[in-house]
Amino acid sequence: MSTLIKLHPSGRQIESRPGETVLESLERAGYALPNNCRAGACGECKVKVLSGHFDQGVVLDMALSAEERKQGFGLMCMAKPLSPELVIEWGTADAKPKLFPPRENQRYTVIDRVPRTPRITEFRLRPLGQPMRYWPGQYVTLSDVEGKVPARCYSIANAPRPDGEIALQITRIEGGVTSVWIHDHLQIGDIVRINGPYGTFIGDLSLDTPVLCLAAGSGLAPIRALTEAALRRGYRKPVTLLFSGKTKEDIYDLGLMRYWETKHRNFTFKATLTQERDPQWLHGRIPQILPDLFPTLTGYNVFIAGSPAFVADCSAAVKTLGAEESMIHTEGYFGQAQPSVAPAEQLLSA
Repeated sequence: MSTLIKLHPSGRQIESRPGETVLESLERAGYALPNNCRAGACGECKVKVLSGHFDQGVVLDMALSAEERKQGFGLMCMAKPLSPELVIEWGTADAKPKLFPPRENQRYTVIDRVPRTPRITEFRLRPLGQPMRYWPGQYVTLSDVEGKVPARCYSIANAPRPDGEIALQITRIEGGVTSVWIHDHLQIGDIVRINGPYGTFIGDLSLDTPVLCLAAGSGLAPIRALTEAALRRGYRKPVTLLFSGKTKEDIYDLGLMRYWETKHRNFTFKATLTQERDPQWLHGRIPQILPDLFPTLTGYNVFIAGSPAFVADCSAAVKTLGAEESMIHTEGYFGQAQPSVAPAEQLLSA
């Protein structure tokens, strides 16, 4: 027996196939419900069921408490519909993902710091309290616990994990108080203050279209999180990530990119250098080389992250190639010396 799953408040309807979990049905229809373990253990896919019946299956009490069950919540990774209709609370009135409320003064411990380029270091942080819920592509603010160092905004570079660990790829900017403090003083075991999540760069990579991601410098961070989330949930359409660096030293995360290419046949990574030539990479700025790589971008979802100038130039280039305005998603990063501009101050490397 098939079930009609209705999303509230948008009213969108999805047909669930026999034997499917609610999560599987949502993903097949192109809706990105947050999830991690897919086994009823993490609670990331928890939503409220407004009407209808479902088999919850075996889930851990720590992921779904008895009180939450009474209130109508369920874990959609394990829930299988039993009634002809199931109404769940998901998304906004226009069916876009609903943002999680940001939380202030979260304490995170630095568990690792990994040099990525001469200027970019990846800091891996794990929460001391409840893991933060966020959408891939969002950002947080980071500062010292005492509040002596100005808070600055950094995109999360990984999709959500059950243990709540987040990765921040931070560029050292000379004269930037926060970035210099982070690079020179923040060590493994130190505790920092995190606020968030913030931002709306959460375009759904599970949409049934080819995807092109364009990134420069630490703009790779939110793109990496979005791509990881999409590949994790089995996205099948072609996904191309085109990364721009000044020199070959600026091309990082290559091991992860090659792993994704091997594991996911629909994923392709390309890089281009703007200030030197190397036979391994393309040469030139992305707006100039894009027409040779993609004669048309009609029907593509395009995600762009980097400096404001990079975002503006790439946006113009993809529009020229047929990308629709509604299918272009952008995140522009501003340097520390500039005034606060939405979405936030951010650091650059290319």
